[in-house]
Amino acid sequence: MNRHATTAGWLSVLSMGLGQFYNRQYIKGILFLTFHISGLLLIFLKLKTHLIGLFTLGDQGQHLVKVGRVYKSVDGDNSIFMMVFGVFSFFVVFVYLFVYYLNVRDAIASGRKRDQGVASISFSKTAYNAFTNSFPWLLLAIPILGVLIFTVMPIIFTALIAFTNYAGPNHIPPKNLVDWVGFETFIHLFTLNVWSNTFFGVLTWTLIWAFLATVTCYFGGILVALLINQQGIRLKGMWRTIYIIPYAIPQFVSLLVFRNMLNEKFGPINQYFRYFGLEGLPWLNDPFWAKVSVIVVNMWIGIPVSMVLVLGMLTTIPKDLYEAAEIDGASPWMRFRSITMPYILFATAPILITQFAGNINSFNVIFLLTGGRPVTADYNNAGATDLLVTWLYKLTLNLSQYNFAGALGIMIFLIIASISIFSFTRTRSFREEDMIQ
Repeated sequence: MNRHATTAGWLSVLSMGLGQFYNRQYIKGILFLTFHISGLLLIFLKLKTHLIGLFTLGDQGQHLVKVGRVYKSVDGDNSIFMMVFGVFSFFVVFVYLFVYYLNVRDAIASGRKRDQGVASISFSKTAYNAFTNSFPWLLLAIPILGVLIFTVMPIIFTALIAFTNYAGPNHIPPKNLVDWVGFETFIHLFTLNVWSNTFFGVLTWTLIWAFLATVTCYFGGILVALLINQQGIRLKGMWRTIYIIPYAIPQFVSLLVFRNMLNEKFGPINQYFRYFGLEGLPWLNDPFWAKVSVIVVNMWIGIPVSMVLVLGMLTTIPKDLYEAAEIDGASPWMRFRSITMPYILFATAPILITQFAGNINSFNVIFLLTGGRPVTADYNNAGATDLLVTWLYKLTLNLSQYNFAGALGIMIFLIIASISIFSFTRTRSFREEDMIQ
């Protein structure tokens, strides 16, 4: 028999607090009912306009109105502001509906206790249990709210931009309105030559860059760590300090220094070449050499991180394994291949995947070293070394192509998420952890 649970549940569906009143939990019912009335008033008196504006994006932009013999500028609807307020209003409605769900669940739970002959819990006891059992959630409430407001909502707003025609020069508020266009931006990105050639070209280089940048830094760090950790190497602390210095220096300082050193005409590297009678190389002005340059400079910045990580891993490998392998006659290469490398990969595979995803969004190295240059006629407002993220930056701040930038942001997210999930679920560390659980 669930008579009380069913009745309390349906009453709570009709209105917050009614189920609690039915279960004789009057203070809790008053709180739920107050929240219910306040929420409805807020939604219908304040948020309704913003919710409607999210769909319409305005009726008329900034325009001129004739007053007597002169024209006066009158503010109209700003589609972007209406979208921002609309997204925030939907967030508030979502919170309201979530509390509504908690109200129904609480009423049903209390009703089931009544059906079992258990007395309803007093409000003071409920508050004490909530504070005791939900204390971690109370501590996490503010960070969770911050993530929702400052991370999730901007992501949703950026994704919505991709489905509009928000781009210069004809659809920039407040003078002009922005309209919903569905998947038109994505269709143009994949089918129009002016956009598709650039997108697939930049995407190809982005994946190549991410792979090479990850592999060179990772295995370069392993090599340096193994060399420092070799028996017979003295002053290991000094060598660790020397190799960690590039990481300790602010990254933008190192990149700007390398940018000057690799200058084709005045850079010290080409000056040394000319001193020995050799022609300098167009390090940052030729597409091929510019790509080589950013990969090599990235090794200078990234190898110390992998080195420190691997040095820590080497200390955790049991020495008995090496002693047993040496007794069996295993060569140094065999010991590295069968013992050292499997241990390192097992411990660092998730970090390796994270580094690959981070290199796809490696903005600083490209932007500060080459700025995406050299310019190429094959791409639309993108250079030969531009990654998807630096091209997105140019589309946003330099060209006001916000809709294409939003679409590009969604594509970057899908690429990183799919590659990361696919790779991580096939690592040995993930499979063994899943077996343990």
